[in-house]
Amino acid sequence: MLEVLRDVGYEKPTPVQAGMIPLVLQGKDVVGQARTGTGKTAAFAIPLIDQWAHQADGTVRVLALVPTRELAVQVQLEVAKLSRGAELAVAAIYGGHSVRAQMSTLKRGVDFVVGTPGRIIDHLQRRTLSLDAVKCVVLDEADRMLDIGFRPDIERVLRLCPTERQTLLLSATMPPPIIALAKRYMHRPVRVNFSSASLAHDTIEQSCFLVRDVEKLPLLIKLLEREQPRQCIIFCRTKLGTQRLFLKLSRHGLKSISAIHGDLSQPQRDSVMKAFRAGTLQILVATDVVGRGIDVTAISHIINYDVPELCDDYVHRVGRTGRMGKAGVAFTFVTPLQRGELADIEKRIDRQLKRDHIEGVSLSEDEQQSAMPGKAPSRFKRRIRKAL
Repeated sequence: MLEVLRDVGYEKPTPVQAGMIPLVLQGKDVVGQARTGTGKTAAFAIPLIDQWAHQADGTVRVLALVPTRELAVQVQLEVAKLSRGAELAVAAIYGGHSVRAQMSTLKRGVDFVVGTPGRIIDHLQRRTLSLDAVKCVVLDEADRMLDIGFRPDIERVLRLCPTERQTLLLSATMPPPIIALAKRYMHRPVRVNFSSASLAHDTIEQSCFLVRDVEKLPLLIKLLEREQPRQCIIFCRTKLGTQRLFLKLSRHGLKSISAIHGDLSQPQRDSVMKAFRAGTLQILVATDVVGRGIDVTAISHIINYDVPELCDDYVHRVGRTGRMGKAGVAFTFVTPLQRGELADIEKRIDRQLKRDHIEGVSLSEDEQQSAMPGKAPSRFKRRIRKAL
């Protein structure tokens, strides 16, 4: 393992890795809290590979549950990279990919399975996957899995695993449902918290533009011209908005650009992410489908073309840059009616975003005052007013 780590360029462990690896090697259940970009995947992959690679025989010993297809592929690639030279078979099992192909892979024998809960249950029902010999279950990005409704599936999978097992739960946040899940399905877990008191991401320069809706596209084009990002993700709220923005930017003449969202087929999504990870794709217009767990260290810029619906989504979007201590830049476009949402974000990260301005396409200080007199209500207050 040390040879492999040297070969792949791991010089020293991150705090998450230094804290978790000894606990995992001791066989303890661990609840690990850490923000994105801190090396959580390697924190569980390194000790589990070290423990089970020598027993590789095509029987599933490790099961890692993840919220999205893209993260399943990423974890699979990381495990394969770190297990180079070992006879460890690793497979990613997720929806949108051929069930028959996955059945064939499982039939040949797999030692380390990474999958989304729904597709894992599908294979369990088909009896093409057995969890009888599982020694460790990993719940990666657990808060996100619960957010998108996977809790019943997760609990079902955990009940089908041997009671004598190691369980690792990794999450950026620790809401009450996560704590309840840990209490119910983990044995005296050690809780380690590597999240800083602030969610501001000190390596990321965060700014916002105050802009009218009609000026958002011109502002985006001028911002890209000004910044010349090495690699950039532009986040939109909806699948339709993502596709439309991608087409507009393509027609404007931008090269090396693509889009990713839930309406694309799995092969299309895989192809886009492969190109983005390889660096052959410079700009990615995306929904929050890539807001979690996508580790591409060359991402220099994040642009929130649309303010995210949830403050935590802002934290995770911005966390796609500034990975592993590298510097990053994040911009957020805020319309006059979204001042309350901006205030919610600033409260969440305990930091005021720097106000940026590009002449002619965003609002200056004077224009902001005239366009946005008074204080805008927060998202919560607007919902109350609407309800009343």
